[in-house]
Amino acid sequence: MIDDAYLWLEALDEPAAARWVTDRNAETLTALGGEGFARTRDALREVYDSKDRIPYPAWRGDGFWYGFWKDAEHPRGVWRRTTAAEYRRDEPDWDVLLDIGALNEAEGENWTWSDVTVLRPGYHRCLVSLSRGGADAVVVREFDLDSRTFVDGGFTLPEAKTWVSWIDADHIWVSTDFGPGSTTSSGYPRVAKRWRRGTPLSEAMTVFEGDPDDVLIHAVHDPTEGHERDVVIRRRDFHHTEYLLCTPSGALVRVDVPDDAAVEYHRDWLLVFLRSPWTTGGRTHPAGALLVTESDRREFTVLFQPDAHTSLTSWAWTRNHLLLVTMSDVRTRIEILTPDTPEWRREPLPGAGEFDCTWVVDTDPDNDDAYLICSEGFLRPATLSLGTVGGATEVLKRQPAFFDADGMTVRQFFATSADGTRVPYFVVGGADAGPTLLTGYGGFEVPMVPGYSGVAGRGWLARGGNFVLANIRGGGEYGPAWHRAALRENRPRAYEDFAAVAADLVARGITKPERLGIRGGSNGGLLMGVMLTRYPELFGAVVAGVPLLDMRRYTKLLAGRSWIAEYGDPDDPADWEFLREYSPYQNVRPGRPYPPVLFLTSTRDDRVHPGHARKMAALMIEYGYDVTYHENVEGGHAGSADNSQAATMEALVVEFLWRRLTD
Repeated sequence: MIDDAYLWLEALDEPAAARWVTDRNAETLTALGGEGFARTRDALREVYDSKDRIPYPAWRGDGFWYGFWKDAEHPRGVWRRTTAAEYRRDEPDWDVLLDIGALNEAEGENWTWSDVTVLRPGYHRCLVSLSRGGADAVVVREFDLDSRTFVDGGFTLPEAKTWVSWIDADHIWVSTDFGPGSTTSSGYPRVAKRWRRGTPLSEAMTVFEGDPDDVLIHAVHDPTEGHERDVVIRRRDFHHTEYLLCTPSGALVRVDVPDDAAVEYHRDWLLVFLRSPWTTGGRTHPAGALLVTESDRREFTVLFQPDAHTSLTSWAWTRNHLLLVTMSDVRTRIEILTPDTPEWRREPLPGAGEFDCTWVVDTDPDNDDAYLICSEGFLRPATLSLGTVGGATEVLKRQPAFFDADGMTVRQFFATSADGTRVPYFVVGGADAGPTLLTGYGGFEVPMVPGYSGVAGRGWLARGGNFVLANIRGGGEYGPAWHRAALRENRPRAYEDFAAVAADLVARGITKPERLGIRGGSNGGLLMGVMLTRYPELFGAVVAGVPLLDMRRYTKLLAGRSWIAEYGDPDDPADWEFLREYSPYQNVRPGRPYPPVLFLTSTRDDRVHPGHARKMAALMIEYGYDVTYHENVEGGHAGSADNSQAATMEALVVEFLWRRLTD
């Protein structure tokens, strides 16, 4: 029996809990509202709604340039497309395929855009995923790209956490909630089925069933001509996956690679990205290496091998080449690799600045060797370029500057963590000793990289604040080893890293504890909770967004069980021994020097339960701490469903931090 006086706040539909949220929201808007808040909100809304933002395109193989776009005229957004020639114009002529706002008005709904899967080849039909209020659960509906209408009697799936993939015009792969017993203990699909047009979902053919304790089962179809294949993907936990090839006879054959490796097929090639050492063919390859072989052979070629400073961030195929995005001490570069024997040929793709981040926006591997890349930095707005392997690169769009960066600099330092590990971090801004905002994440092998934010620039940097990005362990900045260093019982290494960065900022004279604010979301919200309860003397204010805070009950709430591989299982006594040491909710004590804290969450977040933030806020309020709380009624795990909500949430953060760190 767990003693939890605020367990009732986990009930999303309980009137008492709803009243508690309404009261806290009113208090927050009263406390932080006013002319200053309104000016900040409106200034940020201009950035979110600016028509000069880059409309990042997606290629789907049919020659059109697709994109989803939100602005003041279309707060819920429009899905649209144009031609390459039109896209080059300052004001392209966009063909609107689906207007979410108009759909909401017609249907009396609260749809937000989630995703779309286009049939290829053919390109005349697609499966549109729509979310109510930004939740992860979606409704899937077949859409006709020629008539711009939903297909009567087409493929349609009710609200659930759903994965779909076209097989051909009359068949799809579907993994969803088929009824009792069809989902995993994490709330994701457990069964992959093949569904034929014109038949009820109940008659869809089951191809694979996972175990209840798996995280997710789904299947995908590769329609590449001459290389068609179907793969069932079994996520055993967040870091271990089985890939099962469907044979012509209907049998499933497991791809023989380590279960923590990532696998990708491209025509005749099989890529394998290793997250742990693997011995094959008489050779041991390290974690973080990328291997390739012809898909029907077992002779692997090494395409990338990490070192102490360099890791592989991502990759993308064109028709005949492979683009590798690597990172050395959190500075990116791109290489172009070309199949050859005995080694693949490689050449650098030039153009990234010293502290910029360059990434691949899209390629069109069905058709050609073209690529779209974007490069941006903390103080340099994004530039979108079009290139072709072996040809010239053309600048297509430049994002405008949303704040005056004159006099600002970007610097990189390294802090020394408790165990001696060097932890990199970036400092952006003007004069030292000003109010400083430090952020980080440190989980799930997600790297935090430089990027241009007009919102952060206008709301924080332009007011005289400094911004700091910490690249702590648990993330992917140095590949799988950097991530594994903070898994499970080693999670405190991430927290020690973040605390070391905070102390280093003070030691260098960049800021003072009372002028240092911190912010993080999701797993980064857990980071904030730990900083609040374990290192309160280091900070002047804390902002925790959509946070994970109750590590005793996190596996009982929504998708929580899917993260056991990352954090550990609180129902296992051995795991609870290390989880209890840092779980923020269980470590709140009266009479501690906790800095002021702002909790942000969303009622419609069906990934990290809003109960985490609710209960932590209520307990700290009971003890008399300076607590501010705001819960958006929609927005899902992103926290907001449109630009107006996003501007409001960001303005609350800016006003809270600025007042607490400067008064």
